[in-house]
Amino acid sequence: MPANNIDDVVDGLADIVREAGHTGDRVGYFAALYRQVTVEVRAAIHGGRFEDGARMDRFDTLFGNRYFDAYDAWRRDRSGPRCWRETFGLLDDADTVIVQHLILGVNAHINLDLAVAAAQTGPGKAVHALRHDFLLINDILTRVVLAVQDSLDVLSPFLSLLDKVGARTDERILDFSVRQSREEAWHNAVLLAGQSEEQREATIERLDVRAAVLARLIARPGGLVRPALHLIRSTESDDVPAVIAHLDRAMEQASAARRTG
Repeated sequence: MPANNIDDVVDGLADIVREAGHTGDRVGYFAALYRQVTVEVRAAIHGGRFEDGARMDRFDTLFGNRYFDAYDAWRRDRSGPRCWRETFGLLDDADTVIVQHLILGVNAHINLDLAVAAAQTGPGKAVHALRHDFLLINDILTRVVLAVQDSLDVLSPFLSLLDKVGARTDERILDFSVRQSREEAWHNAVLLAGQSEEQREATIERLDVRAAVLARLIARPGGLVRPALHLIRSTESDDVPAVIAHLDRAMEQASAARRTG
């Protein structure tokens, strides 16, 4: 069932995380990250941080439903947007490391879904009123990414190897790629908001193709990155439910560390 509000989005993501934990499905990696972002956005709405909380609730609901639709399409018949097919298609790949799964989900959801959801929330010139609240989410994303990075440091002891081969995957690449992608998504949202239905379809197709290409590059990087990833993978736990549980507690663990630090 589609989500009707942000509470439904949180509950739907929690269900995916819970089921993935029971079955050992790596779809729970990104879902755990996404759930925590959504919980933080909901808290910001309730705390009056956004200029228009009701609008942000609608926006987050549209955004979440795009993920749910892609996930349902994949489970049903391996269909859905190209970039999500690339992402979900690697869930059973034992060589893909945890951080790749996270970035693949971020890539598809931001480089495709975010612009579409923003344009639907503010069609036409109304999209410009969304700009302030859209930018506020960057701060929320940064906090969650930093917390998840702490989890990755525990789960992937050799992750720092990627720094040595020029492929940073610490909080800086995650934060930078998210901010960079969100800025591009904003420009695409403004474009989509002013287009006709036919033009929107063509733009969404283009965004999907681009995100799918990026997904393939994330999944199969070249140069020295590939052997580094193999070494990183050899040190990561094969206990998928435990990894999901650890990622899903990232914000809770970060808060506890701040209280005791």
